[in-house]
Amino acid sequence: MAELYFITHPEVEIDPAIPVPDWTLSLGGRERMHGMLQQPWVRGLGSIWCSTERKAIVAAHIVGDAIGIVPCTLPGLGENDRSATGYLPRAEFEATADAFFAHPRNSVRGWETAADAQRRIVAAIETVLNQAPACRDIAVVSHGGVGTLYLCRLKACPISRLEDQPGTGGGNFYCFDTKRQILLHGWMPIDPNNC
Repeated sequence: MAELYFITHPEVEIDPAIPVPDWTLSLGGRERMHGMLQQPWVRGLGSIWCSTERKAIVAAHIVGDAIGIVPCTLPGLGENDRSATGYLPRAEFEATADAFFAHPRNSVRGWETAADAQRRIVAAIETVLNQAPACRDIAVVSHGGVGTLYLCRLKACPISRLEDQPGTGGGNFYCFDTKRQILLHGWMPIDPNNC
């Protein structure tokens, strides 16, 4: 049985002057990714996939460099398109994200709709499953919003922010059986010391 570990990048360096897809991991985020290397399942990975956003690429390479796997990038694994607003201050971002999940078929402030983002991430995961080495575990390093949307799909529940990852800094993962598409466990912190 192969498993897919859907990992959200941890804390980033927030810079309103830089486009959000170009943000990188903070020092704390990098430390948490290195902490994830202690997870027993990391050494069993057969492939690593990530979005084309810098923070996900950096996170994926921390894992890949440790186990000798070059990550594959896939644009469909990117966060929901929020380029219409760009950076938003935290309170404004959270209110907009609440509306994004509450009204999945409507574009909120020009953002990609949650329903469209979910279709895109489902198609991207299907691509990963079709192209990854057979019978080997897979890591997908992506973003909180799309991880939530895919988790809703796995659980066959309506799109809802109730399925969002815990905390505010990212750096969580869940795991599912790739053959049966069954969730094996929900969100957990990437670094065992934070469990």
